Amino acid sequence: MSPEEAKKKIDAISSELKQHNYNYYVLAMPTISDFDFDKKLEELAALEKQFPEYADPDSPTQRVGGDITKEFKTVRHKWPMLSLGNTYNEQELIDFDQRIRKAIGDNFEYVCELKFDGLSMSLTYEGGKLERAVTRGDGIQGDEVTTNVRTINSIPKRLQHGDYPEHFEIRGEVFMHLKAFERLNDERIENGEIPYANPRNFASGTIKLQDSGEVAKRPLDAFMYFLYTDKQVFKTHWESLQAVRSWGFHVNDESELCKDINDVLKFIAKWEEARFKLSYDIDGIVIKVNNYSQQQELGFTAKSPRWAIAYKYKAEQVETELLEVSYQVGRTGAVTPVANLKPVLLAGTTVKRATLHNADEIEQRLKLHEHDWVYVEKGGEIIPKIISVNMAKRVPGSVPIRYITHCPACGTLLERKEGEAAYYCPNDEGCPPQIIGKMQHFIGRKAMNIDGLGDETIDTLFQKGFIRHISDIYDLHLRSAELKQLGRFGEKSINNMIDGIERSKQMPFEKVLFGLGIRYVGETVAKKLAAHFKNIDNLAGATLEQLTTAEEIGERIAMSIREYFENEQHVQEIEKLKSAGLNFVAEEKELTLQSEKLSGQSFVISGVFENFSRDELKDLIEQNGGKILSGISAKLNYLVAGDNMGPAKLEKAQKLNVPIISDEDLLKMLS
Repeated sequence: MSPEEAKKKIDAISSELKQHNYNYYVLAMPTISDFDFDKKLEELAALEKQFPEYADPDSPTQRVGGDITKEFKTVRHKWPMLSLGNTYNEQELIDFDQRIRKAIGDNFEYVCELKFDGLSMSLTYEGGKLERAVTRGDGIQGDEVTTNVRTINSIPKRLQHGDYPEHFEIRGEVFMHLKAFERLNDERIENGEIPYANPRNFASGTIKLQDSGEVAKRPLDAFMYFLYTDKQVFKTHWESLQAVRSWGFHVNDESELCKDINDVLKFIAKWEEARFKLSYDIDGIVIKVNNYSQQQELGFTAKSPRWAIAYKYKAEQVETELLEVSYQVGRTGAVTPVANLKPVLLAGTTVKRATLHNADEIEQRLKLHEHDWVYVEKGGEIIPKIISVNMAKRVPGSVPIRYITHCPACGTLLERKEGEAAYYCPNDEGCPPQIIGKMQHFIGRKAMNIDGLGDETIDTLFQKGFIRHISDIYDLHLRSAELKQLGRFGEKSINNMIDGIERSKQMPFEKVLFGLGIRYVGETVAKKLAAHFKNIDNLAGATLEQLTTAEEIGERIAMSIREYFENEQHVQEIEKLKSAGLNFVAEEKELTLQSEKLSGQSFVISGVFENFSRDELKDLIEQNGGKILSGISAKLNYLVAGDNMGPAKLEKAQKLNVPIISDEDLLKMLS
């Protein structure tokens, strides 16, 4: 390879790996497997070694992780959070063991720990109290996410007992159990949101949420696995693990003390199969020299310790035949392609279907043809996915698979919005799966919670022509005689159904709003909208700018709401529900005035605040006689601005000479 070719190759691989790092660490949406990433990294390292004149100081081979997000305060780690060297084969582990023996002799032990597939976290404790939680970031500095981490039940906020140092840091992994992931992902799909691919991404996305109240609703867990102190407190890593467990930290019970490399290899072999029975994901085993003095003697390279290594399991793959691609239509109109496969055993279960995500996956990445033989993987992914195609088995002349252009249920031309990967059927009032899905969502426990009506009943009533819209549910009491003639329903079940429908009229506005199934308006967003706009008419008439003044309502949600209310069929449906007696007005809280210091003053609150939620600031203003407006105008007295405020609002306020104050300025006005 010529120097010019080498430089081009180095630049290309560097650029690709930097993008993968960004996808993994910042977006929490990886597009390449760990194995393929590591192989590309090895290729780059070999080229840089051969052509050192083209090695970049900012090369992926010199970095620990990805870039820092800008949503949280950046904190420098007192002790860098280095990555581990890793391997996928036993011979390299034996070579690692030989290097250790050459350096420190034969008298040492290993500690073997499960390698959790989660989000690395560093916790700082002062006097037994949790002071700070910081993500790994790039290994040198990370994002402070203390408020969010305090919501994790398994992380102690204050240590109750134990002979712990006055100051220490403890490292660990934040993760999500598989059952919790499946349940929460189902909710995302129900709300018309893109599901996360695996628990690690969900945990990472949760930790980076701005609203710690929302974080608290998502059950995260954490295992702690390494202690840092200014003065050495323990002689061995194993001793420190037992100690921190006694202090109240969640330490994994599966770790083992191993006397030599043979014990290590037995531990690895044991968990290759047993890992699939765990309630959480692991992707390998971490091996550490136990004695701290020996760790210090072995030292570090520029990016990893010489006394530890990670053995990574290859994600289990099988080969099978693609029988056909089918398409599912969700209640929001999203059309999802599914690969139907010749049944094959994978990771202990029989796999018949695999996700294909979207059109780009089918036509660009995989370039699928009919009856291709494909490699299917189920590593960290809950849902099996197709990794690649076995081109050697492709039938000559086979037809490429093209993503459908029309809805498989109603024949409507599909649409794809700019910046989105999925195709949607826009015929939400005439597409049977969407209509049924919306009604099933409406009656659900988190929406109207209608007893006596279930998903199967909704399906039956639709197929028999009794209901076509949500509003038709509230006319079923007029058709009880016809229902009896179906033979499926007895008098008692019909009465239970009608009673449940009648009781649902008492549900609060936020539940009704969530039940309407507006795209991106989940349970939390519905609460925020109900609290901000008070009734359906205010919400329906709100402009994009007014919508984005509501807490946590971004442009994407605002545009979806505007599109919903611009559809005349939706407006007519809401009028019918109003006539049926549903609640479209938020319950007003009785306001107790604390003072009239802000009487006659109007405010708009925008952005994110460190010490208050926007609702708390709103209550504070109203309790002192002030008025909250929904948009910025020349009549506005004050804009209370926090972090991450929309630039358009700021520009408009400055143009109209509206005074811009902070939450601290507001408190001074009240003091």
